[in-house]
Formats: sequence, structure tokens, C-alpha cells
Amino acid sequence: MRRRRYPSDMTDAEWALIEPLLPPAACETGRGRPEKHPRREIVDGIRYLVDNGIKWRAMPSDFPPWRTIYGFARRWAAAGIVNVIRDQLRRRVRLSSGKTPQATAVIVDSQSVKASETVSRDSRGYDAGKKINGRKRHIVVDTRGLVLLVMVTAADVTDRDAAKDVLFRLHLMHPEIAIVWADSAYAGALVDWAKERLDIKVKTVRRPPEARGFVVLPRRWVVERSLSWIMRARRHCRDHERLPQVSETLITWASITLMTRRLTRKPARKSAQPLPSVPMPTAT
Repeated sequence: MRRRRYPSDMTDAEWALIEPLLPPAACETGRGRPEKHPRREIVDGIRYLVDNGIKWRAMPSDFPPWRTIYGFARRWAAAGIVNVIRDQLRRRVRLSSGKTPQATAVIVDSQSVKASETVSRDSRGYDAGKKINGRKRHIVVDTRGLVLLVMVTAADVTDRDAAKDVLFRLHLMHPEIAIVWADSAYAGALVDWAKERLDIKVKTVRRPPEARGFVVLPRRWVVERSLSWIMRARRHCRDHERLPQVSETLITWASITLMTRRLTRKPARKSAQPLPSVPMPTAT
């Protein structure tokens, strides 16, 4: 095992949360050879890439080969393992904070980000409102700001057009969802469609007409905070992935890291008690 040296490396407590959620190795099921590299190093490699924003080929030499890490990341994502890890950790975070394990009310929003030259023309577009040429991230979070679903599209896809696909996926994955809060871009025919087809009530939170400058809006501030959490991982300051599915996977890994750290965070130390006062000796 390599020595833990990077801030993105998992602690033993974090690995204890992740390891049981990974699928069994192929050699354990009699379908392949033993794996050459420990899985903890594979996960640490993914987290290092997401946290530092490096190229896949620039993976430090003390990690397994980048092709190995990339292959595991793609296979786990295609098999739905990454989403299972995210959902199981989210349930644990909600239970630890006194909430029910399943959310029934969520918040949806989108974020347009610039795309690098590695993103093809087929999966990028121009967001005229934000004046950004790149991609758009559609994200659904619960009232604690924990991610339930991520979908990446071209930036020229409007929120209202993408919302049908987002809500349909959300309904399939989490049929218990009953209320979705959103901004005014999701108003209109989408509200009736979601109620009739999915039995989901879409509530729009509008900006007060008399407001000037930045205003914290009820419910919507939660998803805005979640987007800022994701942007702390430097890989997500700009979209570099050739495939939108890879972008969705790496965003999910950023949310997984957030939850493992929250679950293993040590409680804050109690403030030190003041020392008893000692009378100073008087001069003689």
C-alpha cells in the first residue's frame, strides 16, 4: 500500500464506509484473475483527479496506472455502483442528522460552465443568458444539500426542456419524491406535465420583484450551496470530459467525498475551561 500523502486520500474511517459498497472482485466470483492493485488506491486515484483537476495521463507515479484507474471508474459507473455508493452514504448522513433515510422534497437547479477544447461540438452549446460556451449541469439535491441526481447536457439546452428528462429519471430512481422546488425557469407547462405524468408537484420560488442585488431565496439557496461545494473540486471549475456521462460520474464522486468526510468528521473539541485565578504574590 502506498503511503497516505495527499489531502484527497481517504482515511481508514472513510475507506471503511466505501469498501463494503464496492462489488466483489472478479477472482472472488470465479470469473477472472486477482486484481493487481488494491482498490483503496484506485479510489484514492479517482479522488485525487477530481480534487486537483489534473489530466488522466498526469496521475502521479505512486498511484496505479491511469488506464487502470480510468477503467475502474468507467466500469463502476456503467454498473451503477457509483450511484449506489452515493445513495447509501446519503441515507447515512440523513439518519445521522435526525432525518428520514429517504427524501420526499428536493430542489433542482442548473449551472452552465465553460468547456475545454477536449469537449466535442456534439455535446456542447452556447448559453446566451450566461454567455457561456460549454455544458450545463442539472442537479437535484435534498433539503440537506445532498445530491440525488446529476445530468449533464449542452449549455444551449434550456432548463425547461431538460427538466422532463431530469424529473423522469428522478421518478424512476426515487418514486417517493413528491415535491420539487425550482426557479421560475421551470414554470409553465412543465408544472402540469409533472403532476399528471409523474405525480410530482413542482413549486417555483420566484425572486421578489423589488429585490436589488444578491438575495437569499427560500429553498433555492440550498442547491446553490451544493453547487459551490462541487466547485471546490478543481476538476469541476471547467468541463474537460469528452463524454457527458464521465462528467456526471466525477461530479458524483465529488459529492461522495463530501459525505464520507462529513460522516467521519471528528466532533468539535469543547472549549477549554478557564484556569482558576491564582493570587499574585505581593512585593515585600
